[in-house]
Amino acid sequence: MRGGARLAGEVSVTGAKNSALKLMAAALLAPGHCTLTAVPEIADVAIMAELLRRLRCAATVADGTVELDVPDRIESEADYDLVRRLRASICVLGPLLARCGEARVALPGGDNIGSRGLDMHIGGLERLGAVITSEHGFLVATAGRLTGTTIWLEFPSVGATENLLTAAVLAKGTTVIDNAAREPEIGDLVAMLNSMGAQVNGAGSSTLVIDGVDALSPVAHQTVPDRVVAGTWAIGAAITRGDVTVRNAVPGHLEIALDKLVSAGATVETTVDGFRVCMQQRPRSVDVVTLPYPGFPTDLQPAIIALAAVSDGAAMVTENIFEGRFMFIDELVRLGADVRTDGHHAVVRGRPRLSGAPVRATDIRAGAALVLAGLVADGVTDVAEVHHIDRGYAGFVPQLQALGADVERIEVDVCP
Repeated sequence: MRGGARLAGEVSVTGAKNSALKLMAAALLAPGHCTLTAVPEIADVAIMAELLRRLRCAATVADGTVELDVPDRIESEADYDLVRRLRASICVLGPLLARCGEARVALPGGDNIGSRGLDMHIGGLERLGAVITSEHGFLVATAGRLTGTTIWLEFPSVGATENLLTAAVLAKGTTVIDNAAREPEIGDLVAMLNSMGAQVNGAGSSTLVIDGVDALSPVAHQTVPDRVVAGTWAIGAAITRGDVTVRNAVPGHLEIALDKLVSAGATVETTVDGFRVCMQQRPRSVDVVTLPYPGFPTDLQPAIIALAAVSDGAAMVTENIFEGRFMFIDELVRLGADVRTDGHHAVVRGRPRLSGAPVRATDIRAGAALVLAGLVADGVTDVAEVHHIDRGYAGFVPQLQALGADVERIEVDVCP
């Protein structure tokens, strides 16, 4: 990409990656035909579809729709060759255990952004009555019918909440999950489960109450809009001093992030189906602390650091979720950013402009942030390993081009 372009125009956001993958896994709970719409056309969805096929489901993905046919009898083993490529695949553990009474799931891979242990998943499922061991790189879980209980999470983990929720909906009796994650994607999963016949109360709060049922039915469900992608475009407008209207977005899901942009000098207006962000001057530096929802999202931390790198003043960015989120900063420094890290703090001293250079994406959100940084860098910036970006952003380059960015995607032969 060649820096200097100002993003302007309209962009539409599709369904959330962080919801769609979990909805696909939840479909395992009900034999029959399930339809998911507004699904992003990204690599992770294709990987999850193949994982479900390995479990004996029929899965087709086309034009933002996933069609799943779940048989009466499904397999209970999730193979390593797929699970290693997608950490979200651990979310099949709860549904498999509830449906089959057993599950054998390879320990997951995914983005290398820090430790994301499975202790809360395992401890919660054990309280529901499962016996779980680790064998040769697999989590092996067995149970009769799970039994409702009270579970307190040490941290409001999204993944643990999802696994425990999808296991508890078919358990006998009532399950209470305290200190549950409150993310909109959890609310989306609860909405789908309840439409399938589950009885879950408390979505959006820190306490979920699940009254187990004997069986669920397949449904058609529309995925909640992707707040992280919407937030990326919002920051893109601010960093390029642009004017972008984001369609099919929920401003309430990004309340703190949008408020930070206002503090940085942007004008933010809500629209009928989204919001508009306009920045007419150099951004002001703002301090940011990432926290579980409704706090500032960790997935937008790389982009907000990129914004701080060209803002007026110094900003302190504190990362409280993933200790590996700062890995991409070495790449941002190659573009001329002045960033110093100390533990889970980063001090960013803004410069008027960055300088183009070759960099590489280290994960999904870091890749998108480096692209945003390249838009405000003198000269040409090459971002390598963009397969990471493909895992979270559908049609990223065409959308950037439609907004006025001078960017193209090229295939490069890699020496063996």
